[in-house]
Amino acid sequence: MSDPPTIMVVDDRPESVQMISDLLAREGFQMLAAYTGQEALDSVRRRLPDLVLLDLNMPVMNGYEVCEQLKADPATADIPVLMLTAWADPDHRVRGLQLGAADYLVKPFDYRELLARIQTRLQVKEQTDRLRAAQKAIQHTFERYVPPHVVGRLLADPSQVRLGGTQQTITVLFADLRGYTALAETLTPEQLLEVLNGHLTVAATAVLSYEGTISQYVGDLVMAIFNAPLLQPDHAARAVQAALEMRRDLESFHAELSPELRMEFGIGIASGEAVVGNIGAQEFFHYTAVGDTVNLAQRLEEMAHGGEILMTESTRQLLDGTAVRVTPKGLTSIRGRSVPVPVFALLDSDGRESR
Repeated sequence: MSDPPTIMVVDDRPESVQMISDLLAREGFQMLAAYTGQEALDSVRRRLPDLVLLDLNMPVMNGYEVCEQLKADPATADIPVLMLTAWADPDHRVRGLQLGAADYLVKPFDYRELLARIQTRLQVKEQTDRLRAAQKAIQHTFERYVPPHVVGRLLADPSQVRLGGTQQTITVLFADLRGYTALAETLTPEQLLEVLNGHLTVAATAVLSYEGTISQYVGDLVMAIFNAPLLQPDHAARAVQAALEMRRDLESFHAELSPELRMEFGIGIASGEAVVGNIGAQEFFHYTAVGDTVNLAQRLEEMAHGGEILMTESTRQLLDGTAVRVTPKGLTSIRGRSVPVPVFALLDSDGRESR
């Protein structure tokens, strides 16, 4: 059960502070008090209440100055300020709202109106806090694994994302380097890391260019998800195009490397149902997918030769109507599966099998 909201009353008249505090305490609120502008600033920054009831007409530092400083400080800018004053002039109300006050109530006020305004502002704050928390979780989860413009779209509408896990159709791509283990025996760790990062950058760039989500790197292996977190009706085509771009760009990258440092990706692609969301220990969550579709994509990647792109029947079906060309490899035994499955290899534009 969450703690009740905390409200700070700021007024230079102790009797006003006591009256408002007593009334709101009966409603279940936790109350704080301050009697000068500077005391209010210090206490708000230290205690971070959920709402501030701020009198305007105070000596030394008036309510306008307090409100202005609270809104200028990122730590307190989001705390709603409800101004209370005997000044009824509209210019005074406008000035307070321009400084960032959330609401304005003229003394003497009706207690029921004060309570209603407080409850409304707290509800708005709660909704805003939930939105910010969702945006923070999304940014933390995705900012390193999807293109920046995709993160922007997710932040604009966090309701599109279900980080807790959901079952949905996706396309999964695994790409693993061939010859990495042998190369590791001949290079220093520094040289190996430089060559590995160059190859992985090619893979990541291709995935991100088609708005895929890089789920994980494991050594020389890359796992990418399409159709999550944002829905992509053409997710299978995006995965295939990313694989083709990966292979094309790798040729350009290899032109700058000596032959003994060149490695090829074996790529496996599968489409189907999977559970997608934040998975792992609480301190080490990462956004990924689990399920048979994921396992099958990885098994195809393990079978693929360097430069070969293998896919499942379900992926091939989703490519109907596109310019992508494939050739059947026949029913193929897959490690860990009791029944062989149809496998297809992607063809180059000239009709040759991708190898």
